[in-house]
Amino acid sequence: MTQARKIVITGGGTAGHVMPHIAILPELRKAGFDVHYVGSGGIEKDLAMKYQIPFHEIATGKLRRYLSVQNFIDVFRIIAGLFQAVTLMIRLRPVVVFSKGGFVAVPVTLAAWICGIPVVTHESDYSPGLANKIIAPFSQRILYTFPETSRYLKAERSTLVGTPVRPDLFGGSSEAGRSYCGFLDEKPILLVMGGSQGAQRINDALKAILPSLLKQFNVVHLTGKGKSIGFTGAGYRGFEFVGDELKDLFAASTLVVSRAGANSIFELLALRKPMLLIPLEIGSRGDQILNANSFEANGWAVQLKESTMTDKSLHESILNLFERRKSMMSAQEGAAIDSVPAKIVQILQSIAG
Repeated sequence: MTQARKIVITGGGTAGHVMPHIAILPELRKAGFDVHYVGSGGIEKDLAMKYQIPFHEIATGKLRRYLSVQNFIDVFRIIAGLFQAVTLMIRLRPVVVFSKGGFVAVPVTLAAWICGIPVVTHESDYSPGLANKIIAPFSQRILYTFPETSRYLKAERSTLVGTPVRPDLFGGSSEAGRSYCGFLDEKPILLVMGGSQGAQRINDALKAILPSLLKQFNVVHLTGKGKSIGFTGAGYRGFEFVGDELKDLFAASTLVVSRAGANSIFELLALRKPMLLIPLEIGSRGDQILNANSFEANGWAVQLKESTMTDKSLHESILNLFERRKSMMSAQEGAAIDSVPAKIVQILQSIAG
């Protein structure tokens, strides 16, 4: 029996660095890869266990863009992680490493380079993050999502592929979503979500306008952990977190209000959902603003700046989105998003030889 070729996937810290791995997992397994995950003890560990991927934990740190004593401490964590990752590379002997970024990916990709193992990196956002900038010189191929990202990369080592979307999201049931929320009437459903951590500013503005919104919509609200708004009116359902039910909520939703993380908005684009994007501004490097600008320019979304958002402007933006939802869905039909997982796995097979 031929032994399956090992591949190491890495990336972590947020769902955006992990979910694309889950999206390509069926294609990796179909191609005969023995998949191993190297990461920290964060969200990637939980998801690796859920999808039965062998998980190897290493030390990691974060290099901040501002002066902090924690930067000094984290340098030693990254060095420790590098030694651990080199040991793993020698033991696992993967034929290729696929990185989705995040700072846990830095020691892993450096270790692969030291051991002569090819690295393929994927960038989801419009502009590369700091970790992927560090990783880029050690990568044989950089895959990217937005056509505009090409300006930041060397053409001979980069390929536009898009962002992989989890296949299970296409299997959602609108009826199951309505049932899960307890909605008995046929009013259109507005889904409001603020990313995996929630968005307090959006939550507060939504709470203020709920009495008016509920006259026209049922509202599903993903508040984020510990951020429940304490509203119990008819037609409103708030969840701090949902798991497998998300696909049903997507299927049931007519409109979506969301942050502008690349993975989330490409999932909504794949599902042809009219969206109002409120990109993260404070504490961000600006990647969500660039993501939202690109989607708005293509007619796939409209955006509302958080810095100027008021209760009134949020309400008006939602009503305007509802009025133009059909034209936006027509524009979304022109987006080429098919077969991204297969494209990525084909490239990984080519690089792995």
